[in-house]
Amino acid sequence: MGERAELLESALDALPEGIGVSDMNGRIVFWNRSAEMITGQPSGRVIGASVRDWIEKLVVGGARRWTAETGFERQVPMHRDSLVRIRHALGYELPLLARLMTLRNALGVRVGAGVLFHPANSIDALPHGELKHDAKLSETQVQLEDRLARMHEDFRQGELPLGVLWVTVDQAAELRRSHGLRACEAMLETVESALAEGLKPTEEIGRWGEDEFLVLSHVRSAAALGEHARVLSGLARTADFRWWGDRVSLTVSIGAAQAERHETLPALLERARTAMQASVYAGGNQITGAQGKR
Repeated sequence: MGERAELLESALDALPEGIGVSDMNGRIVFWNRSAEMITGQPSGRVIGASVRDWIEKLVVGGARRWTAETGFERQVPMHRDSLVRIRHALGYELPLLARLMTLRNALGVRVGAGVLFHPANSIDALPHGELKHDAKLSETQVQLEDRLARMHEDFRQGELPLGVLWVTVDQAAELRRSHGLRACEAMLETVESALAEGLKPTEEIGRWGEDEFLVLSHVRSAAALGEHARVLSGLARTADFRWWGDRVSLTVSIGAAQAERHETLPALLERARTAMQASVYAGGNQITGAQGKR
C-alpha cells in the first residue's frame, strides 16, 4: 500500500498542473511540485494547514469569494475552471484557473476534496473535449447572460481574453415545420451535447434564443477562435440525431467574434450575430469571422 501511494505521489508530482488535496477534516495532505512552483508556497509550509486558513492567505478575496465562485462549502464538483487571483509568495498577484473536485472512495463516500489549478496564461494549451456527457450545461439564457457579463468584466480588467461563437442549426426551422416542436427540441439537445464534447474546461455553452447557442471561450486570438469553431462544426455534423428511426443530417452556421479593447458587450454580441447571419446567407455549414474596428 505504501509503495502504491509513493507511485501515485510521483505521478501527481510530474503533472504541470498544481494539485492540492485535503482530508475529511479540511486539512491539506498533499501539495505537488507544480503547486509549489505556481504559488511559491513549499509543501512543508502548506501540508497540515487548514484549507480555509490557506484560502484566506492565498486567494485574493479570501474564503468568501472562493465559496461564492466555486461552491466550496457545498462540496459541488466544478466541471469548468473558475478564475481566482492568488497572492504569490513573492508578493505579486497571479490569475489562476482553479477547479474543485470532491474525492470519493469506491463506495461513493466522500473522503476529501481536491483542487486543480494552473496559470491563466496557459489556457490555449488546454485540450478540447474536457466537458463530459454528465457535466452540467448552462440551463437558461439568464444563466449564460450572467456568465458572459462576468467573463467580459474579466476581459475588461485585462485578466483573460474573450471570444464568442454564435451558433445556429441550419435545419432547425425546417425540422420544426416538418416534424414539430418536440423533434426540434430533441435535435437542439443533441447538438448542444455534441458541441459540449468539444469544449475546453474553461468554456461555456448555452441556448441563446430559439434555435441558437452561444459558446464563450478564452482562446487568445481570432485565428484560434476560428479553428475552435471548425472543431465544433465538425462535431455537429457527426451528431447522431434520429427521429422515428430516420437519421437527420445536421450542420451549423457559426459567427466568431474576438473581444476587442474598449468594446462594449452589446457590440461584441452584435458582431458575432452579424457574422453568424453571413454564414447562413452563404448557404449554411459555414464559419464567418467577425470584422473588428478598422
